[in-house]
Amino acid sequence: MEEVKYWLADHTLTTNIAKYLAWMVVVFLFISWIRRMLRKRLPNNSIKYKAQKGVEAVGYVLVVLITISYFTGSIKDFGLAVGLLTAGITITLQEIFLSIAGSFYIFFVKVYKPGDRIEIHGIKGDVIDIDSIYTTMMEIGEWISSDNYSGRIVKLSNAFVFKGPVYNYSQDFPFVWDEFNLPIRYGSDTDLAKSIIISVAQEKLAQYVKDSIAEWKGVVAKYYIEDAQVEPTLAITLTDNWIQFNLRYIVDYKKRRYTKHLLNEDIGKRILATDGKVILASSTVEIIKISTNKRNEE
Repeated sequence: MEEVKYWLADHTLTTNIAKYLAWMVVVFLFISWIRRMLRKRLPNNSIKYKAQKGVEAVGYVLVVLITISYFTGSIKDFGLAVGLLTAGITITLQEIFLSIAGSFYIFFVKVYKPGDRIEIHGIKGDVIDIDSIYTTMMEIGEWISSDNYSGRIVKLSNAFVFKGPVYNYSQDFPFVWDEFNLPIRYGSDTDLAKSIIISVAQEKLAQYVKDSIAEWKGVVAKYYIEDAQVEPTLAITLTDNWIQFNLRYIVDYKKRRYTKHLLNEDIGKRILATDGKVILASSTVEIIKISTNKRNEE
């Protein structure tokens, strides 16, 4: 009781506590007022939510700083306490800070932008949004063959731009090289097969070749890289079962699957029209059952 009476008699301490509580009330009222204003003025629910969370975080920081300033006793102690608090926040929220730094890096270095098709941290898709924390992608692949949308929207931390390679399908050069194999049976007219494949490729890919030549000139001017072959090329390999024709060509990065479909369809029709001069090969496996019954062997 004597200690309580002494504490109440200390008018300086009582005054400081009263001021501290008054400041707390002011801070909470101010934060509450700002949040009400944001709810009324911001039309977008997502922005409204993020803004209110940001204001709330600022309010907590102010409460901590005011508490430290009233109970440390000196400016020196206050600076030390703020330093320790900052270090603790940095360690605890380092992923968030790294994500924010990543957003600036993405923006200023132009690693990618909305609309680009990228692969990062093993996830491939089209970038549909970039904010201060996350990159949002429409996923492609996974259980879906080729470069088709899976239907899943992926949110990936911007911090991952510092943790591994970023593959950009569309930046500077919006084309990719693709290829497929055609097995031709031995005894077929190989010269006719070559002419069919090359002629179809030249017809279907002419516009891609023309556009890619202009784009590749920009890549060569910007980077230390040699000129590349963008016209369709055909390579022939002799295998145990058939003659393998490998067609390599350039195509728009968003039209790989459809272009491969057009090439295969047209080549298949023209091969059938050769009346057997060119025949597609196929592998045949014959399974023979070997009896293990000793009585049958006797």
